[in-house]
Amino acid sequence: MIDYDLKKIRAVIFDVDGVLSASTINLHPSGEPMRTVNIKDGYAIQLAVKQGLHIAIMTGATVDSIRIRYERLGVKDVFTACSVKIKTYDKFLSDNGLTDEEVIFVGDDIPDYEVMSRSGCPCCPSDACPDIKAISRYISQAVGGHGVGRDIIEQVLRAQGKWLADKKAFGW
Repeated sequence: MIDYDLKKIRAVIFDVDGVLSASTINLHPSGEPMRTVNIKDGYAIQLAVKQGLHIAIMTGATVDSIRIRYERLGVKDVFTACSVKIKTYDKFLSDNGLTDEEVIFVGDDIPDYEVMSRSGCPCCPSDACPDIKAISRYISQAVGGHGVGRDIIEQVLRAQGKWLADKKAFGW
């Protein structure tokens, strides 16, 4: 269980590679990375959006497939090509009237370290690098790409009384 007051969480920000997709990526013959997605993560993300939890994606990747996937789930803030994530994070907080304490950031590797050090509740998958595990308030039992998003979102929505709370839960 996440050791944090999840009732005050207003936003969850996810890295993609190694968090919402597996750490190993197949390459298309064109050289395009072909990421995996987890259906249960997708269900939880779209439900969280419907329930008013602000979900954002923050990744260094530049492919359109990431934007398409998460926008179809209702995510409005999909930030790609984030070479220095802390800049995007600061702007995201400012634009949405959020404080660090109201944010969960889920990352797995060094590019996420700076933001995770600031967010109120840094979380990571079980196969995150040691430096990220050391600063995380919660380490999911799931490895990246295999339900980390579902694990964290479900805990937040349950704590806020929004998991299976109404008919929004029973559809896409």
